[in-house]
Amino acid sequence: MTSPLPADRVIAALRSGHDDLAGYAAGLDEKGLAGPSGAAEWPVAQVLSHLGSGAEIGLATLDRALAGGGKPPEGANESVWDRWNAMSPAEQRDGFLVSNEKLVSRYESLDAATREDLRIDLGFLPAPVSVAEAARLRLSEFALHDWDVRAVAQPGATVAYSAVPLLLDGYGPMLAWIARPHELGGRQAALAVQLREPQAQYGLVLGDEVALSAGAPAEPDGVLRLPAEAWLRLLTGRLGPQFTPSGVEAQGPVTLDDLRRVFPGF
Repeated sequence: MTSPLPADRVIAALRSGHDDLAGYAAGLDEKGLAGPSGAAEWPVAQVLSHLGSGAEIGLATLDRALAGGGKPPEGANESVWDRWNAMSPAEQRDGFLVSNEKLVSRYESLDAATREDLRIDLGFLPAPVSVAEAARLRLSEFALHDWDVRAVAQPGATVAYSAVPLLLDGYGPMLAWIARPHELGGRQAALAVQLREPQAQYGLVLGDEVALSAGAPAEPDGVLRLPAEAWLRLLTGRLGPQFTPSGVEAQGPVTLDDLRRVFPGF
């Protein structure tokens, strides 16, 4: 189902996402930074801290790959997290603005051959990945946390449209560990998932395991219709009732609340 993505498109989406969120975050006052986010346990500043520390770690990972490989020093990531966690909310916001700009700029500096040939060891996957895949994973994290930052203060906020088509095919391989099929109490179903903006169709099989396939099942038990960005948020635990747009429909034996329990977030 997943096809290779040109690194250029993903890097361009990282840039537009950074510029947009940086403009929003720079205007937040103390109250805005301390306010709630779409990530239930984190205020807005902590989401920005997470993005900023992740950008710092991601830049170090990319630079190691450019230098020929190697592992980070023992405890390197933990020391980064500890430093960011000790910052004030304003420092976390300001640090994010600098750290994420550095990461995006480094990706932008890669020439065509490097974007095609470089392989990056992210440390948590079985093998090094391409520049396009490393950037896509960062885009997934960034786009969803961008939504987290805005969700409470901006009702109706959506995942950035520039990111959505680049992320749609990335979640299938993850369902085995992010889904909770036991929440259905033994019920099983095959759903046709019909997306819009952009249009796409998938088959969602809910059984002892959860699987996603390209194209709708020949004889689905039910149909789920929703915007593509809302689908991404459903899969990542971000489609609570207060964040669900109009036009989301679940028909058949599995309700939207059932699906919220199957995909609680991670």
